[in-house]
Amino acid sequence: MKNQLLLLVALFMCTVTFAQKDEIKAAEKAIKKDDYATAKAQVQSAESLIANADDKTKAKFYYLKGETYAGLAKTDPSAENYDQAASAFNALFDVEENLGSNKYTTLAEPTLNTMISEVSAKGIKSYQDKNYEAAKTELHQVYSLSPRDTVYLEYAANAAYMAKDFDLALEYFTSLKDLGYTGIATEYTAVNVETGERENMGTKAQMDLMVKAGSYSDPKEETSESKQPTIIKNIAFVHVEKGDTEKAIAAVKDAREVAPEDVALILTEANLQIKLGNKDEFANLMSQAIELDPTNPTLYFNLGVIAGEQGESEKSKEYYNKAIELDPEYVDAYINLGSAMLEDDKVLVEEMNKSLNDFDKYDEIKAKQVALYKEVIPVYEKAYSLRPNDLDTIRTLMSLYENTEMDDKFQTMKEKYDSMK
Repeated sequence: MKNQLLLLVALFMCTVTFAQKDEIKAAEKAIKKDDYATAKAQVQSAESLIANADDKTKAKFYYLKGETYAGLAKTDPSAENYDQAASAFNALFDVEENLGSNKYTTLAEPTLNTMISEVSAKGIKSYQDKNYEAAKTELHQVYSLSPRDTVYLEYAANAAYMAKDFDLALEYFTSLKDLGYTGIATEYTAVNVETGERENMGTKAQMDLMVKAGSYSDPKEETSESKQPTIIKNIAFVHVEKGDTEKAIAAVKDAREVAPEDVALILTEANLQIKLGNKDEFANLMSQAIELDPTNPTLYFNLGVIAGEQGESEKSKEYYNKAIELDPEYVDAYINLGSAMLEDDKVLVEEMNKSLNDFDKYDEIKAKQVALYKEVIPVYEKAYSLRPNDLDTIRTLMSLYENTEMDDKFQTMKEKYDSMK
């Protein structure tokens, strides 16, 4: 009985093997005729049996499967066809590497290289055209086709971020981090003697050849910086976009361990801390940022905002003035400075309301108010000169002109306001 059972198993395995070979042969014939639809049917039929095949049969199967889906992609460049081709070719490479053979790998490489070239060109064009939705898929397809080209996973992550697909961007950036991706590359450049422009030579051999020929000069070999800190920063920024403040802070702290003097990271953490209401931590981080970048007007502007929110009007004015000193065209700093100066107006209005029956006192306070308005007017006028179509600034100037009896200026500003409504 046992022998009979073994015989039945052997006969079954033999039948399965013949079925595999028949389907693989049929797929091969269909591919030669460019009949990829038939090849696909044969490949799908054989796939359920391929797990029990020997490695040589597996290698041929994966080669034919890759060629089938690559052929289908010519007329239907869908993600499925590219992904199936990529999966098949990569499986082929693994099988033949274990076999110590490259028979089908050699046959597959031209098809794979053509696919990589075509898809990468599409993905880069989509990205350049700001079609990030298409680019995130196309660039990742290149990475699927050639996992060693990790830079395309980085490109796909950036495209997903720009497409506001933050879940996908987080997945890709996290994969880059887990892979230990650095993006470090050596660039070989030389100056074109005819144009005077420095150009990328691609390889050292090409650079040396062109310099030796005399058409290029001043060869340079430069190694790029690691992108690892940027990858970790991007993970933090994605968490920020997703509204995961606690995770974002943790990611930023992780990034700051890699790049402790990165001002952008300090500012990111500062903004997160203020979202959580941690004003002291915000101020501490902003001070660190200013210490590292003391001529950055944005840092002083942000400090002015938080000082104003904490009711420290005089301090906020100091910060806004410092921002303007560093950048005389910082329009938002002028607007916020004017707003901070007008905080004193609230007190004056309250005093005037209490002095309605004391005309002398009322007139005295009113004079202070007019003096304040005249002091503020140049600030808003500067803001208006930098941003002439800002309705809020126009409305503020109209009110200031009206209350200081600058009738001509009021009328000019009102005409501008009416023309924009």
